[in-house]
Amino acid sequence: MAKYTHGHHPSVLAAHAWRTIANSAAYLEPHLVPGASLVDVGSGPGSITIEFARRLGPGKVIGVDGAEEAIAAARAAAAEQGVDVRFEQGDVLGLPLADDAVDIAHAHQVLQHLGDPVAALREMARVVRPGGIVAARDVDTGGIIVHPSSEGLERWAELYDRIPRANGGEPHAGRRLVEWAHRAGLRQVTATASTWLFSSTPERAWWGGLWAERVVASSFADDGVRHGLATRAELETISAAWRAWAAEPDGWMLMPHGEIVARVDG
Repeated sequence: MAKYTHGHHPSVLAAHAWRTIANSAAYLEPHLVPGASLVDVGSGPGSITIEFARRLGPGKVIGVDGAEEAIAAARAAAAEQGVDVRFEQGDVLGLPLADDAVDIAHAHQVLQHLGDPVAALREMARVVRPGGIVAARDVDTGGIIVHPSSEGLERWAELYDRIPRANGGEPHAGRRLVEWAHRAGLRQVTATASTWLFSSTPERAWWGGLWAERVVASSFADDGVRHGLATRAELETISAAWRAWAAEPDGWMLMPHGEIVARVDG
């Protein structure tokens, strides 16, 4: 497995906790039928997972993540909200589930970080009952648009591509999901796409502020320095560029995502 580029710094967990079905899994809504069972692979702090549990019913959803701090945050959030959902620490290449255990296996922003995303999709398919689905959504950093741009943000875009690759991941995962699904033996694959857009004053302040912190304080920063791709001084310059963008009233940022829903053969 590749190293997870962003780590679990509070700035990263805050971004993950912002995710909802509406902004990150709308393509899956037609399949979220009450009573269906689901495993959320790479569930992080559990914001989407908890929403899945509200839709599908008590005891129908399990979140799996490799990071102890993410599992702890997810369990605390579920307890606070009174939602019956289980979270377990585990590996996407060895899910803690029997064969044919669930109706849906879902992964959001996971495959891009893996050295073998095809093996991960095979493992997800293993735990899905015949006729069930494997669903995944991942960003494609090659299509990110930031306006107005600057030298600092152009340097950030370069590092956002190079650091994940140095860690063994694939930052252009969005465009490769169909290919990976076919290589995993999944044949009934439907592809869609959607975006995240940050443009309002609150959105710019939040997103720009998170990246201003992440680029100097998270694993993203540590890995950039460790791989010799950036210096601490460069990262501070990029952080300042994010703050400047957040304060720019014309600021606009688009992040494209690929999505797949693959039916598991009966």
